[in-house]
Formats: sequence, C-alpha cells, structure tokens
Amino acid sequence: MAYKDEQLIEEKVFKDPVHRYIHVRDRVIWDLIATPEFQRLRRIKQLGTTNLTFHGAEHSRFNHSLGVYEIVRRITTNFADRERWDREQRLLCLCAALLHDLGHGPFSHSFEKVFKLDHEQFTQQIILGSTKVNEILKKVSADFPVKVADVIAKTYSDKLVVSLISSQIDADRMDYLQRDAYFTGVSYGHFDMERILRVMRPMDDQVVIKSTGMHAVEDYIMSRYQMYWQVYFHPVTRSAEVILSKIFQRAKVLYEDESYQFQLEPTHFISFFEEKVQLSDYLKLDDMIVYYYFQQWQEEKDAILADLSYRFINRHLFKYVEYNPDPQINAGMELYQLFKKAGIDPDYYLVVDSSSDLPYDFYRPGEEEERLPIHLLMPDGGLKELSRHSDIVEAISGKKRTDHKLYFPKDSIQRIEDPDLKKRILDILYGKE
Repeated sequence: MAYKDEQLIEEKVFKDPVHRYIHVRDRVIWDLIATPEFQRLRRIKQLGTTNLTFHGAEHSRFNHSLGVYEIVRRITTNFADRERWDREQRLLCLCAALLHDLGHGPFSHSFEKVFKLDHEQFTQQIILGSTKVNEILKKVSADFPVKVADVIAKTYSDKLVVSLISSQIDADRMDYLQRDAYFTGVSYGHFDMERILRVMRPMDDQVVIKSTGMHAVEDYIMSRYQMYWQVYFHPVTRSAEVILSKIFQRAKVLYEDESYQFQLEPTHFISFFEEKVQLSDYLKLDDMIVYYYFQQWQEEKDAILADLSYRFINRHLFKYVEYNPDPQINAGMELYQLFKKAGIDPDYYLVVDSSSDLPYDFYRPGEEEERLPIHLLMPDGGLKELSRHSDIVEAISGKKRTDHKLYFPKDSIQRIEDPDLKKRILDILYGKE
C-alpha cells in the first residue's frame, strides 16, 4: 500500500474540549503530529499575552492546529460524494490544515511585528526545508511538500482547497473563535458550527453555503466581530504587547551598543537583532525561552530593560487613555517633551497603539486586500453574495473600525517630584486641561 493511503490499525483520538474528539486514521497525519516541528507548537501560546487579561487563555497553537485539522476532516468527509469535489485532494487538505500555523513564533503576532517577520513564510520554510515534516510529506510524493506550502500561501491552483483553510468562512476561523471563547470564558465566539458544516457545498473555486444556513453564518460573523473587540483587541492585552515590543526594542539597542555588556547574553536573539534569521534559529525559540530571558533581564544593569522585563513578568502593565492621533497630535508632542523633562524615556514609556478590523467585506477589484465573499447557494442553483441577502451582514460590510490607545506608566508619573510637571502630564492625559 502506498504511504499516502496507509491507515493506522486502530483510529487514534485526542480528547478535545471544543470538538470532543480529534480523529486520526491516516498514517501521514499521525507521523506529522509526532515531528519536532509540530510538537514545538505545544510551547507556543495561541493567544500570546491574552492570558494576562483572561487567565484561562493558556491554550497552544498545537491545540488549535489539531482543531483546524478536525474541522477540515469533517468537511472533506461530508464532501466525499459531492459533485465538484476531487477526493484526491483530501490528504492535501488535511495536511495543510494541520500545518497551517507551523511557522508561528513566541507571542505570535507581537513577535512578528517587532522583528518584521512573517509566520507564513516560516511555515513554508519548515514544510520545504530540511525538516522531519518535509521528510514525511516527500514520502507521499516528491511534489507534495510544494503543494501543501502552496495551499497555505494561497497560491495553489485549486482555489476550493485554499478556501477551506483561508477564506472569510474557513476551518481556521471556525476553530479559533470557538477555542479562544472557551479558554477565555467569554460567550461571544459561540456559533452553530454543526449547522454551517451541514450546509457547506463545494463549488468550482470556493465553498458556498446553502441559503437555508444563512442565519448560522450571520451568527458566525457577529461572533468574529465581538471576539476581535472584546478579546483580541482588549486594551489590557495590548498593554502587555506594547511592553513586550519595547523589551525587544531595548534589548536590540543595547546589543548594538558595543559599550554595553549583558549579564545574560541574548544568544537566542542575536540573529534576529542582526536580521540574519535562519530556520534553525527560529525553531529554537518558543514562549519558554522568551520568558527565561525576561526573567533574567529583570536583573540587568540597564534600568529600562530591567523595568520593562519586571513589568511583563509580574503583570505590572501600562495604563491607557483613548487617543485620537489627528486632533491630539499637539498634546502628544507636548507629552513627549514633558516625559523627557521628567526623566521618563518617551521612546519606551509613551506609546500609541492602534487596532483595526474589517469584519466582513465583498470583492472589490483592485484593492490591496481583495476578499473573496461568502456566497449563498439559492434554491434555483444560483449564487448570491451574503451581504446582498442579509441585512445584518450588509450593515457591517466594508466598514473598518479602528481604535487608538495611548499607553503610559502611571506609577512612574506619580513618582515625579515636581508637582507642576506631574499635574501638567496628568491633565493632558486625562483631558483636564
């Protein structure tokens, strides 16, 4: 029997709090799960710093990746006897679903922003490079690793396959919304996934939804909207991300200062500071390594690095106020100078952070990020774009919401000895001028 068709003697299951069980029967999937590159995801938190806001959010990229695999397994099982579905694509879909987040680093998106990295590029490098994952995928066929990488990169020729992993209603989103809601303890991310899976239908270039399932999709989209603003963009989580970013920024500055000697040399980060990151360097990093450095850097001679590390480790976070960059730009500039006068370095302790989200959009040719819309399959066999049929979705379509916060260490301001300087800073921050 060919390796790609090989089945385990007995089905393996993972007990899962969201899907109840993750089912594995394919030898390829079982072998991929056992690789060092996939096991590394156990040591990467799914939600980065969110556990400092919602204490239950300790789940990992490993959990999520298995969940996405399980959803795609169920979708492809439902599609097995449908027209327009190529059953030969099944294993490709399962592998791409399982491996789609393989390249995430510690603290995920925060870490990427600091070092200008792209986890999807690293995912492709792991799949195509000298790794155990690549060895297993090549046993399927010589070109199979490239196919898996192309699906994740959204460049694979069969767009239907891509849409299962990456679209406005895909297995990735369906898992993380439910999983993140479960572990954060909120109710926003819950929707009727069972109903959505039942009404999914394969078409030429994407999955479509039977019109009878429209209300379940509306619920899914609103769940996503609420999760972004109530969980993913929570201002306390963003405060922790700001401090995380500033720790790395300060460590890089100190590394580039030849006169500074670290008490704990940042060995694991040198290639990142020098922008010469190799895949082997990247794979050595996980949340535990980062926490170790932050723990040790609390004792560094540099006061800024030590203070920021202490704040992160002990959840002594920055406070925040609403901030509108345009009308408040003069106030921001004055605060910058006042912080310097007070001996508080504004480059590390006065930070504007912005978040934005577009909950749903339809295809707009020529735009930088063209989005494939969700289509409803009507009773007459025709397709209708979701927002043209749903008043709820139409109300939020194409509407990008942006939020700005100004972060600062209120405790440091309270310690300013000059009462007039302290009062002026607080008056500007809290709008009492």
